[in-house]
Order: sequence, then C-alpha cells, then structure tokens
Amino acid sequence: MRNKVVLITGGSSGIGKSVGEFLTKKGFIVYGTSRNPNNITNHPFRLIALDVNDRETILKAVDDIITAEGQIDILINNAGMGITGAIEETPTDEMRKVFETNFFGPIEMMKAVLPQMRQQQSGLIINVTSIAGYMGLPFRGIYSATKGALEIVTEAIRMEVKGFGIEVTNVAPGDFATNIASGRYHTPVFENSPYKENYQKNLDLMNVHVDSGSNPIQMAEAIFKIINTPKPKIHYKVGDFMQKFSIILKRILPDKVYEKMLMNHFKIKVKS
Repeated sequence: MRNKVVLITGGSSGIGKSVGEFLTKKGFIVYGTSRNPNNITNHPFRLIALDVNDRETILKAVDDIITAEGQIDILINNAGMGITGAIEETPTDEMRKVFETNFFGPIEMMKAVLPQMRQQQSGLIINVTSIAGYMGLPFRGIYSATKGALEIVTEAIRMEVKGFGIEVTNVAPGDFATNIASGRYHTPVFENSPYKENYQKNLDLMNVHVDSGSNPIQMAEAIFKIINTPKPKIHYKVGDFMQKFSIILKRILPDKVYEKMLMNHFKIKVKS
C-alpha cells in the first residue's frame, strides 16, 4: 500500500513544522506550505508555495500535488494568524484580514481538495482551531471568533461529506511555544486609551502564556493518533488540564460566574 499524502498549510514553522516532521518520520509523504518557500532552507519536508488568501496559489498547489502523487489523503488546515486589541480600537480591515486567513482560508483549502477526495472515496480533513474559540476572550475577541466560526463550519461540512467516505474534524490547541506572537496583529496600546491598563496587562499575560507554552510535539502526536482513528470525533482539545477544563466550566457555570472567573484570571479591573 502506498504511503498517505499529507498537505499541511503553514508548514514552515511552529505547530505545522512539528506535525510535518513527525509525520515524515512516520512514513507519510508530507507537503507543507509557505508563502515564500524559497527563503527557507534545510527544511525536514517538502515546502510548496501557497497563500491561503490567494485561491490561484491554492488551486495550483493542490493540482501540483495530485499530478506528482495521484492523491491527497489528508489536509491539515493549520495556517493562521493572531490579533489582539480592544474591539473598539481595532481597525475593522485588520479584523477582516484575520477572518480571511483563519476562516475563509481553511474553507478555500477544503473546497480545493474535496473533489479529489470524493474521487478517491476517502480522505481526512483536520482543522486546527483553538481552545480560545470556545469562549470570548478579552482583547482577543476577534481571534476567538475566527476559530469558533471554523469549529461550527467543521461540524456542518463534516455531515455534508460523510457520505463520500471523507472525515472532517477539529483539533483545538491551547498555548504552545511557537512564534505565533511575532505574526500577530497588535492594536497599539494608545497612551490616552481608556483600555490602556487592562490591555497592556493582557498583552503581557498572552506573551507569558506563549513563551511558557507546551511543546508542539504534543500536537503532532495528537494528530498522528487522529489519523490512525477510523472514525474520528468531531472535536479534540490539546493542551494543559486547566485550558481544557475551562471549556467544561463554561458549559456548567452560570454565564456571569464564568465571566467573572475570566475577568479575574485576566486581571481586568472594573471601575465602581
């Protein structure tokens, strides 16, 4: 039996690189993507040019893989970007850019591979979302919204394609030690902003969480396990206990109690 072909968006660094390297060692034929693959040397697996915001590059990359390999067995929608800021102060155009990358980008990727997977009568799509997508986090509300929207779309498309032998699932990571902060859009901390104190404290806290995050190899191991699961679940969460437990707490606690818990965690002061 021929080794399975995997396409990972955002495969040049972070979680995508860890997953691709892990799967390559396990014998998979792995293609990662980057907007500028020629700038990256000594990569542990193939990198091809693809921008999830450019449909032409998506179609070309998918076509090139099918021409070379005759199949695409697994799509891992991993490419994404962060955004921080008070919603009132964050430019709407920047919000749209993040939705294009985190939400519409994965949808375009799924639309591109589904014809081949239908022809094969098999395939697996793994959408990398975020534990942040299960709750509205202060100063990360737009990021949370993009990932939450992808979770919901995955639930829908999963049912639409199941009759073709295709499985679709979500994997929501918590905080991992990656370079996501460097590519994040930060609304500036304006000197005269009414959000200045709370926003700055949250920025500092976000950076600490990323810097002290888990090893991305945990995501690689989780995704490998999903690939080897005949009937994957709809939702998976990968992170430390409290990050995963926070989702359970949201389900069982009254809304205002949960909100107060989040505000205490993020040290948000409210003027009395």
